[in-house]
Amino acid sequence: MENTYTAQHIQILKDLEHVRKRPGMYIGTTGPEGLHHLVYEVVDNSIDEALVGHCSSILVVIEKGDVIRVEDDGRGIPVDIHPTEKVSALEIVMTKLNAGGKFDKKSYKVSGGLHGVGVSVVNALSEWCEVWVNRDGKKYYQRYKRGIPENKVAITGKSEATGTVTRFMADKKVFTNILYSFDILSHRLRELAFLNKGIQISIIDERSDKPRSHVFKFEGGVKSFIHYLNKNKNPIQKEPIHFENTREDINVEIALEYNDSYSEIIFTFANNINTKEGGTHLSGFKAGLTRTFNDILKKLNMAKKIDENLSGDDVREGLTAVISVQIPEPQFEGQTKAKLGNSEVKGIVESIVNEKLTAYFEENPNVARKILEKSIMAAKARAAARRARELTRRKSFLENSALPGKLADCSEQEAEKCELYIVEGDSAGGSAKQGRDRQFQAILPLWGKMLNVEKTRIDKVMANEKLMPVISSLGTGAGSDFDLSRLRYHKVIIMADADVDGSHIRTLLLTFFFRYMKELVEKGHIYIAMPPLYKIVISKKIYYAYNDQERDRIMKRNNVNDGGVNIQRYKGLGEMNPEQLWNTTMDPEQRTMMQVKLDDAVEADEIFTTLMGDNVPPRRKFIEDNALSVSNLDV
Repeated sequence: MENTYTAQHIQILKDLEHVRKRPGMYIGTTGPEGLHHLVYEVVDNSIDEALVGHCSSILVVIEKGDVIRVEDDGRGIPVDIHPTEKVSALEIVMTKLNAGGKFDKKSYKVSGGLHGVGVSVVNALSEWCEVWVNRDGKKYYQRYKRGIPENKVAITGKSEATGTVTRFMADKKVFTNILYSFDILSHRLRELAFLNKGIQISIIDERSDKPRSHVFKFEGGVKSFIHYLNKNKNPIQKEPIHFENTREDINVEIALEYNDSYSEIIFTFANNINTKEGGTHLSGFKAGLTRTFNDILKKLNMAKKIDENLSGDDVREGLTAVISVQIPEPQFEGQTKAKLGNSEVKGIVESIVNEKLTAYFEENPNVARKILEKSIMAAKARAAARRARELTRRKSFLENSALPGKLADCSEQEAEKCELYIVEGDSAGGSAKQGRDRQFQAILPLWGKMLNVEKTRIDKVMANEKLMPVISSLGTGAGSDFDLSRLRYHKVIIMADADVDGSHIRTLLLTFFFRYMKELVEKGHIYIAMPPLYKIVISKKIYYAYNDQERDRIMKRNNVNDGGVNIQRYKGLGEMNPEQLWNTTMDPEQRTMMQVKLDDAVEADEIFTTLMGDNVPPRRKFIEDNALSVSNLDV
């Protein structure tokens, strides 16, 4: 393939000076998301090379000290002298905002990066950065300090290879905490490997004595992605439905498959960017899917089985889908590209979905009937859930209260300041009610095991006596009715015993939140309280230990052994009086809590499916693989 990517393809729009003053405008945040975004921007440049057929291998290394190194075997960033700037094109790409080869549509027809902003912003927000370019039989090198070159681009040797190596240290003056997550980076790199079939993307974490690594390479592209997502589920098709089409220079690739679960999983991408908030491509897919199903329902004479058309929720029950579009001029909402805004994409995707799915179902009527039967059952469950909701609302109206009777609410009205403790058992609930700060802490006691929503449709969820108090207390609704703006408490804290039963209750609640109130998890509203395991009395002084190691440290610090020390191991929250519960678990000044975060949605879905689903073999394998890692087991 002819190499036409040279200095004259690099165009400059404006300087970098604003980046360090306003980093949030370029990477969204200076927290963990922004930190990881630096890596994505460098990798995106390598992916852009792969999209035009010049790169087959990408390596990301997290070195000791959280230094990042990204290597590729692409053409290498141009190093010749730019015709108007009179310096090396490499220096321009690394130091000038909005400089790159992605404007003229000759070097790159589509691109994931925002027109060359990425790598220069990474350089500007790094304490130091260095780049090696292998090109034209030579190796070139330049180093930068906070975006400013420390030397001119220099030839450091010969090279038979081609490609670019970028190595950087994020700036401590910019980022709140420089600590990369291997799992977060792996999630993104796995996505890129699925979306770019045949490309090998590797990641190595060298920070510990036992390095972790992954190698991602998928010849089947998004179809392989579906196989991966559904590997522990029970598909109702033999193979995923897969189609690809290009219209008006917009390429659309979609793979989808139905399984016997009750939740939907849809991942959307635009130019390889994970559009977590969806956008016009997702809207088009959903509209096309619903329209096609209702058309096929009539063609197969199945419409008489329900009283109304199938809704979007009905046709997406048990659906796993991946939507990938490639667009010459993408319009993203926000710098971090969370939502696609191109209005023309909706109609194109809807039309392609309708055309391709209709053809598939006409050729495979038995598959169509299986999926439609599932959708019809979902529609009936939806109607039952609606009746349950209306009954609950009427009952609440008659009782003149929309909140469950066991809820001890707080007096604060601003949701941002309020906390809801979901407490296992009436005994612990009673202590929590007495020990809490009534101004901003609400208590909802739960009793007994609740419903496993992984195995249940929405109608059973909405009618469940254990879950309805949670839904009513939070005020957001659940499933398709969920509305985060109605959330009554910005901290939702699960407080259960530190034993097997408590772990089970936590897992059941987390499964419910993940499946029916996912945005609560995504936005960081869910927490897990950490009650102490031990109460230690030494010379009339009381200490609390949250694990065995902390107990041993307290003993060592006080220079005592087991003799003369009173150690009480709490079997449950109910053993603590209100004052102890406040001091150890509820006082914001002293408590320890874990915030539940969603670093890898794919891995989270797999874990919930494995642990809580109907399929036994994956759960058995999980137990066998992890049994030796258990450190605390109540028997």
